Amino acid sequence: MKPVALVVDDELQMISIVSFALEVQGFDCVEASTVPDAWRVLTSQRIDIVVLDVMMPSGSGVDLVKRMRASAIDVPIILLTALRGEKDRIAGLEAGADDYVTKPFSPRELALRAQAIVRRSQPAAHSDAIEVGPLTIDTHALTAYWENRRLDLSVTELRVLLALARRPDSIVSQRDIVNEAWATSEAIGGREMVKTTIYRLRRNLANAGVDGLVIDSHRGLGYGLRLEDESR
Repeated sequence: MKPVALVVDDELQMISIVSFALEVQGFDCVEASTVPDAWRVLTSQRIDIVVLDVMMPSGSGVDLVKRMRASAIDVPIILLTALRGEKDRIAGLEAGADDYVTKPFSPRELALRAQAIVRRSQPAAHSDAIEVGPLTIDTHALTAYWENRRLDLSVTELRVLLALARRPDSIVSQRDIVNEAWATSEAIGGREMVKTTIYRLRRNLANAGVDGLVIDSHRGLGYGLRLEDESR
């Protein structure tokens, strides 16, 4: 079964360009030119990834991301943005987007990013677990558990957590996190994506009552995962 991408943009030419690039990489595409139309699609059929323009006359793409996450729609999201300011990009990532591409962009690169994100978000037929104290991550189903309680994390947050859990008590560079979590060696914007995802990950772990798991920041070096009480 082909993965299904929802392409949302108010410019019909942009929809055609993005849809064609995705279809070349094996996607079926559903198109929407307004935020209300996109919401109707999301609530009526299976969607595996959303490629979403940030600024549209019918509403904010970032607001749609927030609405999706508030409604527990955890489909991966790539934002298309003409905004180059760091604050604007971070706003989208903090809302729950998984990645962003700045216009103008390479349609093929966008499609390959979408393909990698969907591939990593799909469960496999078997399980392989990584354990760090009470934390267990199923690397194929991409699910995480704390003391046998499933954690409600986005796909990107889980991939970042997995990158850190593979090397407990070690410093993982931002470049390595970007390579593993976003399946790209592209350095541009990587620092912002990692920083924002780490912020969301810490917040969601705290909200889930995870006590004793610490994500340390090492300025200029990267991040590390450790247990406060290693005797647990």
